[in-house]
Amino acid sequence: MSLLIPDTGLLFWMIISFGVVFFLLAKFGFPVITKMVDSRKEYIDHSLKLAKEANEQLAKLKSEGETIIAEANQEQRKILKEAMEEREKIIIDARREAETMTRKQLNEAKKQIQNEKDDAVRDLRRQVAVLAVDIAEKIIRKELNNEKEQLDMVERMVDEATKN
Repeated sequence: MSLLIPDTGLLFWMIISFGVVFFLLAKFGFPVITKMVDSRKEYIDHSLKLAKEANEQLAKLKSEGETIIAEANQEQRKILKEAMEEREKIIIDARREAETMTRKQLNEAKKQIQNEKDDAVRDLRRQVAVLAVDIAEKIIRKELNNEKEQLDMVERMVDEATKN
């Protein structure tokens, strides 16, 4: 018996034991193994399907997110534009109000100046009148030393008063 060529008896018993083991494996082992492989394949297929759905949902959410961001940017631009318009409106209103108040204060100042001017003119006229009366009194006293001059002066004044 050589190591490379087996005996027929050994070969026979090896084939029988291989057949028994193969039969036992075919009857009890292979169905369990194929069932496990099939369930694993179904699990992997199911996981791939779920991953594909998740990718689709992610892509959908990403596009929705981009849409929402675009809408938010558009809304932001709209709000900024409205804010700028409101700012301009407030500035214009403030300028108008300032101009109105300035004109009002200027008119009040002009009225006050005119009133002060009128008061000064009246005061000046009073002072001139008082001075004129004082001067006239002094002149009349000097000129009307005698009674005849006084009577002539009174008659002239009466005549002038009746003419007016």
